[in-house]
Amino acid sequence: PQTGLEEWEAISPEIIVSGKPVQRGHTYFSTEADKFSAGVWDCTEHELKFSPYEVDEFIHVLEGSINLKDKSGDSHVYRAGDSFIIPKGCECSWTQSEYCRKFWAILDEADNELGENNGFNAIRINTDSELPAVPQTDPLPYLSEMPEMGLLSLYKDQSGKFEVGLWECSPMHRVPATLVRSELMIILEGSGSITNADGVIFNFEAGDTLLVPVGMGYQWRNTEYVKKIFCSYTI
Repeated sequence: PQTGLEEWEAISPEIIVSGKPVQRGHTYFSTEADKFSAGVWDCTEHELKFSPYEVDEFIHVLEGSINLKDKSGDSHVYRAGDSFIIPKGCECSWTQSEYCRKFWAILDEADNELGENNGFNAIRINTDSELPAVPQTDPLPYLSEMPEMGLLSLYKDQSGKFEVGLWECSPMHRVPATLVRSELMIILEGSGSITNADGVIFNFEAGDTLLVPVGMGYQWRNTEYVKKIFCSYTI
């Protein structure tokens, strides 16, 4: 009742090394075929066996910490405020020495093969990374002057439809459009608004997390510099 999270089905005991994990969650969005979904999850401390990851997942840690050990034996710890990607086929073990809560976005695409010993490792998102400039030559999408944008793509699945990266933009006001993708975005810097087709305005600022679904009427506006992490799935 305090969080809106409901207890989920227990983790299979076959993959548990230690602990008696209790996991809860809430799914904010999923496509009709459940290929792409996003929500919030929390769980008590536990350790899971080393195995290939079966989905592509973007994670933003809200509370606690997660320790992933990769195939080479290296450990990588992700704490509150950290974001990372676990590619499908990544061979790793998952250890929580404490309670953890996270935002997640998952692509569960059967057509994306796991591969054999592909060597994929988790990818930490460095929010201080320099973002390559995005050339702007067409003024038609903008009600404002053409903005200066930067984009760094950090991961794409085999189909290229699931993408995680960093994006930044100078002040900008777009024309209304209809989204052809679903996107979970974490605002790192700046503020602005998103207006839907009904004229409802959703204001955002640094620290906010938003999810915009495919097919939504969408008009973006920011009156100051904005930087965000994005995880999108394009139909």
